[in-house]
Amino acid sequence: MTENIQGKVVVITGASSGLGEATARLLALQGAKLVLGARRLDRLQSLARELNLADQAVVQTDVTDRHQVQQLVDRAVDLHGRVDVMLNNAGVMPSAMLERLHVDEWDRMIDVNIKGVMYGIAAALPVMQKQKSGQFINVASVAGHKVGPGGTVYAATKHAVRVISEGLRQEVKPYNIRTTIVSPGAVATELTDTITDPDVAAGMRQVYEQAISADSFARVVSFAMSQPEDVDINEVLFRPTSQAY
Repeated sequence: MTENIQGKVVVITGASSGLGEATARLLALQGAKLVLGARRLDRLQSLARELNLADQAVVQTDVTDRHQVQQLVDRAVDLHGRVDVMLNNAGVMPSAMLERLHVDEWDRMIDVNIKGVMYGIAAALPVMQKQKSGQFINVASVAGHKVGPGGTVYAATKHAVRVISEGLRQEVKPYNIRTTIVSPGAVATELTDTITDPDVAAGMRQVYEQAISADSFARVVSFAMSQPEDVDINEVLFRPTSQAY
């Protein structure tokens, strides 16, 4: 189901790898107009060349910097005059037991996973309000529904994404804006590479042995985008069939 995607202007954060890259590849095939942001500019530029995007369609973006996120959205408006979809995808998962007191990692997760999403909303919301249309797609996690040892802060950030998204959904009704939460389980990305705690990393590697392709996430995003304007897919939670929790 790919109707209603052709020609849509889509901004993606965290687009240089994993979920963001897979989604960019699928939406490019489906005719979307992409503007991609990530910290790793070289990888963004390589992806843009593969997808035949203009050089201006990529912007080096650290989502912990509100001004950089604003510049990313502004680039989309400069190039295409509008923003139809804001995919707030950038995230990190340096999980550890609380007793390890990895406070710097707690701060990093809060800055990327929560503030990064809010900065994306702050940048794109005025554009969508003016258009009286648009869609936010915010990436949460199965961890936003269920917390386990070692994942406390990560789960808290992803629960926050769900709460923020639901509040946004209720507030933007006068502007015909849609809001979608995507909550993946074990999907093959570089996310587990950010785990520095050896015990948690070992356990997570076991979970991710059953991980499914990032293409699964891209198809969920495509599904949510492709619905008619009067249909708002509010949340999709999905896992590998073999994942028990």
